[in-house]
Amino acid sequence: MLFNSLNFLIFLPVVFILYWFVVNRSLKYQNILLLAASYFFYSCWDWRFLFLLAFSTFLDFYSGLAIHRTDNKRLRKIWLILSVGINLGFLGIFKYYNFFSHSFGEALSQIGINANITSLDIILPVGISFYTFHGLSYVFDIYNKRITPTTNFIEYSLFVSFFPLLVAGPIERATHLLPQMEKPRTFRYAQAVDGLRQILWGIFKKVVIADGCAEYANLIFNNSSDYSGSTLILGAILFTFQIYGDFSGYSDIALGTARLFGFELLKNFNFPYFSRDIAEFWRRWHISLSTWFKDYLYIPLGGSKGGMAMRIRNTFIIFLVSGFWHGANWTFIIWGGLNALFIMPSIIFKTNRNNIDIVAQGRTFPTLYELWQIATTFALTVFAWIFFRASSVGHAWSYITGIFSKDIFKIPFYHPELRASITIIMLIIPFVLVEWMGRETNYAIEKIGFNWKRPLRWSFYIFIVFLIGMYMHTEETEFIYFQF
Repeated sequence: MLFNSLNFLIFLPVVFILYWFVVNRSLKYQNILLLAASYFFYSCWDWRFLFLLAFSTFLDFYSGLAIHRTDNKRLRKIWLILSVGINLGFLGIFKYYNFFSHSFGEALSQIGINANITSLDIILPVGISFYTFHGLSYVFDIYNKRITPTTNFIEYSLFVSFFPLLVAGPIERATHLLPQMEKPRTFRYAQAVDGLRQILWGIFKKVVIADGCAEYANLIFNNSSDYSGSTLILGAILFTFQIYGDFSGYSDIALGTARLFGFELLKNFNFPYFSRDIAEFWRRWHISLSTWFKDYLYIPLGGSKGGMAMRIRNTFIIFLVSGFWHGANWTFIIWGGLNALFIMPSIIFKTNRNNIDIVAQGRTFPTLYELWQIATTFALTVFAWIFFRASSVGHAWSYITGIFSKDIFKIPFYHPELRASITIIMLIIPFVLVEWMGRETNYAIEKIGFNWKRPLRWSFYIFIVFLIGMYMHTEETEFIYFQF
């Protein structure tokens, strides 16, 4: 079931009404209802993988209890290894087996050995990377004695499978979400209205910006050899806004939906395209994943305590692993490596914490220097996204060499099929302005219109709905991060 589908438009109000008007007097039944709704939500994609979700949930729940109940270091480590090993084993089989087998076969062929390695004809379970990391963080925190495990299996199961975040995050922490599931929740009108407003903006970003950009970005990337260098630049920029609108749009819908039920999820995006360097970009993009790797990989590896060589090594490790987490393709690994290279100057010169505050905070316009910083960071990000979007390393290389061709300065609209893309470009400009105006809030339109008179404020919301209706596809369009 997709957030941008008719089914979800029916599903959400039904669950909302049952939650607040039927089982509202019992926390236990509220949690059971949300758990049942979450499993139904997931089953709409493929019910056969419910077993995998349930097994992973039971494994981590029981492993957490077993780790907590013993002071024997050997037993604690055995239970940790068991939980991590089985979870990563499932992830490896479903997501990475074919990649490793294919890469191994190609490596053998380079030395003259023709190996007939069998590939698995399997479907990647949607959301497996996300709910696996939910469970792993829970077990790691118990092992490191940061939290005590819950004894309530319903509440833990809901933590892992809560439907707003189940298939594409944010990657929640037990320290943040579980306590909200353990205490009674009361309906708050202001919180619900804020949630609806964030859902509206998330759907706009997905349907209008992401899907609008996707039409032309796909056309350019899939036929890159036919286009001029300037058109290829346009394609890379369009994909840059596509993936932002798609993934941050999903996160906005997830956070807004959770608010309807009285929950506050972790913020996953913080206006990353206004970053002044790559280090700031990664503090603002997919925040839940970045902090997950920092807490459970970078710091255990030694973090930055072992000198510059260790900092550089550990930075490359987390970026390469982050790239590999996104998908079983060398393009993602190179994308991660490029971001590691881009962030290296700030690591070496220890400037990676320079831009902690919001750009142009309290001001309407950035300085020329800030504008230059934003532009150069954006350009590096666009370049790296080419590898993320390309179907192969060869495709990415040919795309980049195509950019730096003699026709790089040609007007990119000379192909008839791309002339209509001027419409989405004209929409991107006000979209960026709205995002800029709202960059000091949780999401762009959180405070916009608060001081307007009601007719004007509602006209603004109706206009957004109108644009969504104009750009809504007749067929459902999946979110990019469903494949990860």
